[in-house]
This record gives sequence, structure tokens and C-alpha cells, in this order.
Amino acid sequence: MKTLTRRAGSTELVSVVADITTLEVGAIVNAANETLLGGGGVDGAIHRAAGPELLVECRALGGCAPGDARITAGYRLPAPFVIHTVGPRWAGGAQGEDDLLASCYARALELAAEAEVSTIAFPAISTGVFGFPAARAAKVALAAVLESPHLDALEQVTFCCFDRASLVHYEAAFAA
Repeated sequence: MKTLTRRAGSTELVSVVADITTLEVGAIVNAANETLLGGGGVDGAIHRAAGPELLVECRALGGCAPGDARITAGYRLPAPFVIHTVGPRWAGGAQGEDDLLASCYARALELAAEAEVSTIAFPAISTGVFGFPAARAAKVALAAVLESPHLDALEQVTFCCFDRASLVHYEAAFAA
């Protein structure tokens, strides 16, 4: 299920319910933990689909701080690149969580521009085990993407949702 949600200049913003590991885009974003060595949720799914070579490359990166990002090859994924970003753990909203989450999107778009990819897909960063409220995360994600100086370099930004309930939050954010 694909829904064109908005245009931002020449960039198409799309929301979709899909398995991010199957998307044929220039880069997929991994909602990683600080070690970058795999885990549960989308992180584990990406590591499994990419194969053991991804883990080897991630080990060499030495981790990643919340709000930052690193880029690797996609290995066995359809996407040639994986951009790993570490979102904030939800602590009630007064610990800078919104800024850290926005930084995840900004850094991922910066790395995508450096890699000269024209399409990128984001999962709902931090909304799983990190506990960030999904509706709030969708608003932060959209704002961060729209404010990025790298947005014009992209043909399409996809917000890849695990299920219809997640998709609804992106549709609401785009309608606001």
C-alpha cells in the first residue's frame, strides 16, 4: 500500500506499509542501537537480510551516538546503502528527545547526499523498544525532513511503516 502524501519542491514524500528490507531505493535507514551490531525490530531485520558482511563492517565503525548516523554498504539488500542512526530513548519528552530524533533524520539525509543517492527510506525511528510516541515521532520526522538543506538532492523520501497504525500517524502529520 503506497500513498503519495506530499511534495516538497521536486521531492516526493511517500508513506508506505512495507518491509523496509525489500525496498529498491538508494539507501534504507536502520533504527540502530549504539553498538550498530544488530538487535531487535528493524535493526535485526536489516542485519539478517543484509547478511554477515554488514556486521563485519559495523564492527569496524566503533558504534554511534544517539542523534548521529553512519553509512555502510547494503550487501544482500536491494538498497546499495544502509544508513544507521541511533534514535533517542523516550524519557518523557523533556530530555531533548525531539531534537535528537530530528538530528537522526538530518544526519541520514546528509549522508545520503554525500553518497549521491536519489531515494531514501526511513523506518519510524525510536518508536519501537525505545518508546518514542509514534504520532509525535511522525511530526518530528516530517519537520526534520522538510527543514533539511539536502532535501532538494532527493527525488523521493519514503516513510516505511511496519503496519497501518503507524501509517496513520504519518498521514496525520502530513495533513497538519
